[in-house]
Amino acid sequence: MTFLQQYPKAAKVAKANFIVAFIALAIGGFFGFVQALHRTNMFRGFFNSGEYYTLLTGHGVLLAIIFTTFFIAGLFVWGVTRSLEREPENMAFTWSWFWLMVVGLVMATVAILGGLVPGSSIRAAVLYTFYPPLQAHPLFYFGLVFVIVGSWMAGADWFRSYLKWRKGHPSERIPILTFMALFTMLMWYVCTIGVALEVLVLLIPWSLGWVTEIDPLLPRTLFWYFGHAVVYFWLLPAYYVWYAILPKLSGGRLFSDSMTRVVFVIFLILSTPVGYHHQYADPGISVGFKFYAMATTLLLLLPSLITLFTVVASMEHGARQRGGKGYLAWIGKLPWDSPAFAGCALAGIMFAAGGFSGMINASMNINLLIHNTLWVPGHFHLTVGTAVALTFMAISYWLIPQLTGRKLKFKTLALIQPYTWFLGMTLMSNAMHRAGLAGIPRRTAEPEYTGFEFEAVFGTIAEMKWQIGIGGTILFISLILFLWVITASWMAGEKSDQPVNDHIPEPLSGPEHTPAVLDNIKLWLGLAILLVILAYSFPLFEMVQDGLFSPGALPRPS
Repeated sequence: MTFLQQYPKAAKVAKANFIVAFIALAIGGFFGFVQALHRTNMFRGFFNSGEYYTLLTGHGVLLAIIFTTFFIAGLFVWGVTRSLEREPENMAFTWSWFWLMVVGLVMATVAILGGLVPGSSIRAAVLYTFYPPLQAHPLFYFGLVFVIVGSWMAGADWFRSYLKWRKGHPSERIPILTFMALFTMLMWYVCTIGVALEVLVLLIPWSLGWVTEIDPLLPRTLFWYFGHAVVYFWLLPAYYVWYAILPKLSGGRLFSDSMTRVVFVIFLILSTPVGYHHQYADPGISVGFKFYAMATTLLLLLPSLITLFTVVASMEHGARQRGGKGYLAWIGKLPWDSPAFAGCALAGIMFAAGGFSGMINASMNINLLIHNTLWVPGHFHLTVGTAVALTFMAISYWLIPQLTGRKLKFKTLALIQPYTWFLGMTLMSNAMHRAGLAGIPRRTAEPEYTGFEFEAVFGTIAEMKWQIGIGGTILFISLILFLWVITASWMAGEKSDQPVNDHIPEPLSGPEHTPAVLDNIKLWLGLAILLVILAYSFPLFEMVQDGLFSPGALPRPS
């Protein structure tokens, strides 16, 4: 039986979330394609440079916030329902958080797209980071509030299902699919406190004209309290796929249940205190707290390395079940002709490359060499733009048949799609990293400066521009292939009681070998909150001594 047949209510919710996610992906991806052509001066017939920043905002918000949040919601509805073997507890509540997020999405999108309407007072060209001095229409901020509150309600929905399940299974370990979803949401609850305070207390009153001045450092700090941890909110669902589903797609089983739980616990504890590493260049924050952020950021290499070992070991086990031999020859026995496997595996390879550039970003002194250059979006597109986005697209080839009861169509196009994405991102991100080393700035429609020429470390600036433009074009073609395959499969695929093999085998080392303390939610949440307090209490206290809305003023004498 398909997931649709077993849990029709949950399937309907998951499908609704995926539909919204894919629409956001389509619009945001088109905006990214236009930016790649405009910024490199390959083609500027779509929009002018003034409108570029509206597109840049739409690209960031629709992909980094909307696409990810809705896809994660659909993925977790599937995973929690499947692993707990129960439909959502209250469908009215479940649909309420979905529609609240949709309303928020519409509000924020209307505010962004208003910037493309001549003479419109509704606009939000504030980029993905949306902190002062750039100001958006209040509609944008209220929309973000609705999306965040809706996501909180979604997490509460899954915790409610878990607590109901726990009453009937008091001594059992938390099923691994539910465990990963709950710990991801715990981290989300902790990190979104910052952006909620920023938007509700500072930005909305400011955008409504209730206050005329605002301290730029405080909202910037509150944003980055959230702004780096949100990367792990995107990344952990990719880990969710790599740990739970990729081993099965490889032909084997997850190597270790224990290591999976350890990784998610570490991310809960360490994800939020790292925000200051985005503020190394900011005055007003002591070097000691920046060093604290650098240390915790580098400590996050540990769960990534554990993931590298565990996922590769799981894939090797699968390859050897398929007849793989030797130290490396087993790699050739992996199912590279499966679009779901190929996409997830290529995403993992790209994430490893992103980890190396991420170490540069995290290092306090070296970061200053690439701060605010094209290196940063080059890194971002390796991690979120490929490790996360390509994983989400690839696993859709495996999930959508379960939710629709229809077989995947155009399998050849589906197989081509992850390889074209990998190629396009390799070209674009490689050029972005090298352009960053040459000092070319990011976030600018016109990155040229009068009387100044950028000098490439190797290659030429013209060649880098062409790589970015060509890479962005290939990525857009890959996106069209994905949307075509998913839409055709969803609408016209052949109906089947078993469109894919959705059985997930037990791990080689299961929960019976896992320390029970790893399931102690209260312990790990308390430790995460303690580390956040140590990182942020004193700096935030210093920032508000002169008042919330007093930009640049010295603390009042006692």
